[in-house]
Amino acid sequence: MLQFNFLAILVAALVPLIIGFIWYHPKVAGTAWMKASGMTEEKMKGGNMAMIFIFTLILSFFISFFMQFLTIHQFGASGMMGGDESHATPSYFTFMKEYGMAYRSFGHGALHGFLAVLFFVFPIFAINAMFERRSWKYIFINVAYWAITITIMGGLICGWYAADGFHWVTQK
Repeated sequence: MLQFNFLAILVAALVPLIIGFIWYHPKVAGTAWMKASGMTEEKMKGGNMAMIFIFTLILSFFISFFMQFLTIHQFGASGMMGGDESHATPSYFTFMKEYGMAYRSFGHGALHGFLAVLFFVFPIFAINAMFERRSWKYIFINVAYWAITITIMGGLICGWYAADGFHWVTQK
């Protein structure tokens, strides 16, 4: 059975906060985002930042955990038998012996992370923003943040499959 690398999941869960601190800084996209979103300094000070950060970490953990299934193809093979190797046929073990670590790299996970943003996050975000009468500038500022964030998260999750097994490029 495929194992989860919880350290990789936890590190990837920190990525939205780290990238958010950078991306939404006034010297990067923060000032443009504030104008496009109608956010003011007064509104920014009004939130309970401790709760915002705690929920951000929890929700980021959910994203991180789910990224495994988007970026690691071997979970599909495992899922075909319900994740229980006792139900596997010999062909499963032959497949896993041959392809068990195929396409397990930062680059491969980053590609799938970016594709997830392009074909899933962007449409969802854009649909909501259009009905909220938000500008395309607002949409692109936020989607670009998620593109960077989820691309990095996907790379970390896919490439770091063991404490001593991080790979930048696909081995096969």
